[in-house]
Amino acid sequence: MPKFTVDGIDYHTEDLSEEGRAQLANLQFLEGQMLKLRKEIAVFETAKATYVRGLKAELEKIDATENAAGAKDE
Repeated sequence: MPKFTVDGIDYHTEDLSEEGRAQLANLQFLEGQMLKLRKEIAVFETAKATYVRGLKAELEKIDATENAAGAKDE
């Protein structure tokens, strides 16, 4: 007898009407999709952090070049 929990209360799927089972299936589908999206967001956040580090490294090169050029001008 498969069970599911809503608001801390356990229920049996067999006790649901056809409409109730359809609602449960829809909810389970959405929960799976939301989990998938959370995992994708984690990948995107990791990629973003990598791009930010790369951009900062490039900006540091510009700053170093400008500082070296400014020291030569003095």
